[in-house]
Parts: sequence; structure tokens; C-alpha cells
Amino acid sequence: MLSLLNILYEYQLYIPNMIPMDKEQIIHALESTNSWWYGKFDLEFRDRTIYAKIKRFMPERQIIALTGLRRTGKTMLMFKFVKDYLADIEKTNIIYFSFDDFRDLKLRTVLHEYSRIRNKDLESGKYIFFFDEIQKVDGWDEQLKALYDAYPNIKFIISGSESLFIRKKSKESLAGRMYEFQIKTLSFKEYLGFRNLEYRNNSLSRNTLQMELSKFFVCNGFPEIIGKDADIAEKYLKENVIDRIIYRDIPQILPIKEPAILDQLFKIILSGPGEIININSIANDLGISRQTASLYIDYLERSFLIRKLYNFSKNARKTQRRSKKYYPAIISPGLLGNSELFGKIFETFAVNESDAEFFWRDAYKREVDIVKTNPLIAIEIKSGRIKDTKNLETFIKKFGPSKSIIISYEIEETRGSVNVIPFYKYLLDA
Repeated sequence: MLSLLNILYEYQLYIPNMIPMDKEQIIHALESTNSWWYGKFDLEFRDRTIYAKIKRFMPERQIIALTGLRRTGKTMLMFKFVKDYLADIEKTNIIYFSFDDFRDLKLRTVLHEYSRIRNKDLESGKYIFFFDEIQKVDGWDEQLKALYDAYPNIKFIISGSESLFIRKKSKESLAGRMYEFQIKTLSFKEYLGFRNLEYRNNSLSRNTLQMELSKFFVCNGFPEIIGKDADIAEKYLKENVIDRIIYRDIPQILPIKEPAILDQLFKIILSGPGEIININSIANDLGISRQTASLYIDYLERSFLIRKLYNFSKNARKTQRRSKKYYPAIISPGLLGNSELFGKIFETFAVNESDAEFFWRDAYKREVDIVKTNPLIAIEIKSGRIKDTKNLETFIKKFGPSKSIIISYEIEETRGSVNVIPFYKYLLDA
């Protein structure tokens, strides 16, 4: 009896690779990265908050998609789920494959070579395929959709170093077949866990927490550079995250003629975090069209290198039309010692750690740094002395938020109905 894969070959529904791929390379990749097939599988895993959230959805039929910046721990989470399933599924039915060096490989080829070398019938039994760096494969979304529909007995977990869905059609083609989870950099709570520091029940002193917060700023929440000096962290972030996304990852997915323009746009936002961006002005400065500037900024946002904040309004249409602020997702550790820039750097960390989506600014330029919705919360960010709370009070009178706070670097006090909270305490209470 012909297997489904063989039938697809027979009727040419399976399209071979456009560029011949050495089968030995595929076999070697399968055998070398699936060590649990041959013996004990050891894994040193540090708990992540997102892990429990993803685990709830693992039994569902849908594809699990892990997205996010490079080096945030997506592959480690995949291997954690490998270890979880070893107790329930035949170990050779759990398959990991990275497409990092296999851009021209078809997804079906991986299934075919696996079933051949392990003598498996993929139409029967339970299987889990972990496809890492899947965004490298051209047309991965349509290929995955076909496999998902053809094999209801196979669970697919996929990951991408930047947004898999930087092309909108990718998400549309998998609608109803997938749950997406963004794997972010470590939160301050997670960072303390990675440092083996117990923060509950006031077990850490204020001085210790402030010192750890400074170290957290240096690593930007990237696990591999926890405890590293600023110069090492700076080089790591530039070469392993920023440059690889701008000069390699995005151009592989999208028709970017000049990646250097992307780099310039990112540096503009990096040097002026929290500024209201004038697209026309930036386009003129860079010698590109307004449409290109807008498109490239969208690419940076979709690849998680920058964050966009909308100007809050109760009218959704006004919110969309109003000017927007942009913040970098990564702060250069080399800038941390610059006292003149520290206020903006501190604001950027607070915005990113709050997962902010809105700010507020009225016609008189009165401004509140962060507005959270459901429930409505107003947050001001002050790195130094707090002169007044006038802008916050104006917002309170106009919108009546359920809570209003000021995040400071180290001050803790109450000003009327407004609580001033040190940043480390805000992060631990979040």
C-alpha cells in the first residue's frame, strides 16, 4: 500500500527542492539534533512564565508558533516540550529540525527522510515535529498548511527568530490552524530566577534589588549575557541580534534593496527613544519615499526591534490618526553611563517592561508616558526628582483611570491619590 507521501510523489503533488539537497546532510541534521532517540536526554531549563501558558495549548490540534527576537529562548522552550513529551510518546516519534542551514529544503522532504531512515508510517501513530527557524524557508506557510491538513495525527511546533508573520499573508493562510506566542526577553522576575535570587517575602534588600536592576539593564533581559560587562553585552546585541535581523533575516524574507536604510531608521529611534516620528521628515533625511519609510518602520516593528505607542483616545479612529511614538526594543549598554540620556533610557525600559501600547498627549502638549487599558491605568515615568504631577492630574480629571502611578528609579512616596513606586518594586508587583 502506498503511503501518503509516496502518493504525493506519484502524482507530483510533492515538489522536489528547487536546489538539490544532499540527503546525507538532512540525515546528519536529524540524527545529530535528536539525541533523545539514542539515550538519556538532559536539559538544564530555567522556568519562564510563558512556558505554563503555552503548555495549556499543547494538547490542542492547532500548530503552536513561537515568535520573537533572536536569542530569547525559543529553541530552549522547544527542547523543554521535547522532554515533557518523552514520557508520553515513543521517543523516535518526537522530531526536531532546524532550517537555519536549509533554506531551500521543503518541509515534506524532512518528513519523507525521517520516515525513511526511521522506517515510520506517518499516517498512523502520534508524532510531534518541532520546526525551528522555519521562516527561512520560502513559502513555509502554505507548505505547513498542506501538512497540517494531510496529517491530523501530527502536532507541529514552529519557531522564527523574528516575526514569522512579517508578511501578512502567512498569518492569513494559517488562520484557525495556529496559536501564536511571542517569546520576549526575560522579565525582571525571570532575570532574578536565572540569577538564583529569591525575591519573594522581601528576602532581598533594596540595595541588592537596585544593583540587580542595573545589571538587568546591561543584559536587556537576554539570557546568554546575564552578568556580562557592558562592552561584551554591547557587542553581543549588535552582532547576534540587531545586525543579523537587519542585514540577514529581514532581507531573506522581504524585498529589501538597502538594509542599511533599515539600520539607519533603527538608529534614529535608538538615539531618540519616545520621540513622535514625522515620517515625511525621516523620508527626506534618508532620501527615500514616504511610503518606503513607513514600510521599513513597519518591518522593524514586526520584527520586534521597535515598539509603537498610540496616542490614547476614547475614540478608536482618533487613536489611529494621531501621531505615534516609537521606542527601541533594545537599549545599547554603552549608553547606560550617559547621565544626560539616562532619563530616556529609563523611560524606554519602563515602556518595554510594561508592554505599553498607548501614551497620552493633548493639544497643549500635556503628556502621560503610559496608558494601559482594561482597566484604565495612567503611568508617569520619572528617573530623577519629581517636580509636579500636573499632567497626571489632568488625565485623571479627563478620563478617571482606576489607578494612577509614577514609576521612579528609587523614590517611594504618596502624592495625593498618586503612588510613587521604585521601578524594581513595580516590576516585582506586576
